[in-house]
Amino acid sequence: MAYFIGVDGGTESLRARVFDLAGRPLGNGVSPYPTHFAAGARAEQDPEDWWRALGLAVRAAVAEAGVAKDQIEGLSLATTCCTVVALDEGGRALRPAILWMDMRAGAEAEAVLATGDPALVVNGAGRGPVSAEWMIPKALWLARHEPAHFAPAATICEYQDFLALRLTGRRCASLNNASVRWHYASDRGGWPASLVRALAIDAMLEKWPAEVLAPGAVIGRLTPAAASHLDLPERVRVVQGGADAFIGMIGLGVARPGQIALITGSSHLQFGVSEQPRFVPGLWGTYRDAVYPGSYVLEGGQTSTGSIIAWLRRLMGGTLDLAALNEAAAALPPGAEGVLALDHFQGNRTPHTDSLSRGAITGLSLHHGVAHIFRAILEAIGFGTRAIVDAMRGAGFDAAEMVAGGGATNSPLWLQIHADTANLPVVVPDVSEVPSLGAAILAAVGAGRFATIEDAIAAMVRPGRRIEPIAANVALYDEIYAQYAALYPALKTVREAGVTPSHH
Repeated sequence: MAYFIGVDGGTESLRARVFDLAGRPLGNGVSPYPTHFAAGARAEQDPEDWWRALGLAVRAAVAEAGVAKDQIEGLSLATTCCTVVALDEGGRALRPAILWMDMRAGAEAEAVLATGDPALVVNGAGRGPVSAEWMIPKALWLARHEPAHFAPAATICEYQDFLALRLTGRRCASLNNASVRWHYASDRGGWPASLVRALAIDAMLEKWPAEVLAPGAVIGRLTPAAASHLDLPERVRVVQGGADAFIGMIGLGVARPGQIALITGSSHLQFGVSEQPRFVPGLWGTYRDAVYPGSYVLEGGQTSTGSIIAWLRRLMGGTLDLAALNEAAAALPPGAEGVLALDHFQGNRTPHTDSLSRGAITGLSLHHGVAHIFRAILEAIGFGTRAIVDAMRGAGFDAAEMVAGGGATNSPLWLQIHADTANLPVVVPDVSEVPSLGAAILAAVGAGRFATIEDAIAAMVRPGRRIEPIAANVALYDEIYAQYAALYPALKTVREAGVTPSHH
């Protein structure tokens, strides 16, 4: 028997899971850690908390699995991206890590976009936006505002790379993270040298890890100290992983053109695999070799999805019974009896890339209740996904199915709405912990159990439910989608009218 550990380093906790060669989860361990928030949309974490959590979670997962430690062959990591950390020569953090959601580098993101560098083609075909979340804006912020930390940093890297270094002693970056958030391009010369030089942070070329390893490549074996920390044999291979959502693609089994990975939670992410680059306004990517060698990944995303449901729950005093609400909403017809919503509660990431756009609920009457609003929100999120699918189709990407993971898969109604609004079958694999399964698949590849990631997917990802579009609903939603599509430009016109209250 052979077993593999997939690690999912999230925003609030680190989760480790043990899987077998059939992709069955056998044991689970979870260890939380704090995030420190400050004014200016700042969010930081202590990398030593990640290391502590890794030891606790791996030990718990192995204990629950009840497997022999000498049968564990590999470990891989799927972590938040980009959570940026500056390290000294000894691999110790010079300051707390700047969490992915930290938005302090807004001005720096604008400066990056203003260079017009060719590397920015991955940002809406060069039109932007460049997110303050990404590596280069955060590194530029450190150089501008904390030179005492930037200058002596031997390495500026991510959560993923910090743990890999601590586990193996090897200083390397993931090709996945670097391709999707560092403006690294394996097909355009590698590091974005002209971009960092235009920003006067040439030193980044020495501070980034010199080695860039693709997902599935072996980083090394556990050091004696790491083996002791995890209570595992030193022979365990540490295999390169990447950003949690992208590694989740692997856990969903999305590896060929025609499939869209729909990763749901507080936000939605949509990924497609393409055999050629597709740079278009309104989408991010395409990133070559970021997940699968020789293939490109196309990226879309909705900023607010599950978080809107959480908002509605808070609005109702935290008393919403989601099971009952799903049942009541399912009894309503498509269109929620005239209630229509716009899902831009925290702006729109794609296809409009408008951070100032906001949500709306329209068509309300005294007849409507919470179930109508709930259904309208679910439909708006479905329409937002359709807008991204349409943008992908406009780029020449023909989708045949969406493969979904995450919170929305707990709601049969929401899955049906996604199928009906996009007019695509929705597939939900058997295992829902897709980032950790994706990491375990990479660990199995690195251990030599499979020749390719695709071979490992065939063995370790098991089909689950398949939800087909309902033709009558598709026709109704086509009509309602036209109304949804009209909401954004109409509300933008109102917003840009700039009515200012008089002060008499």
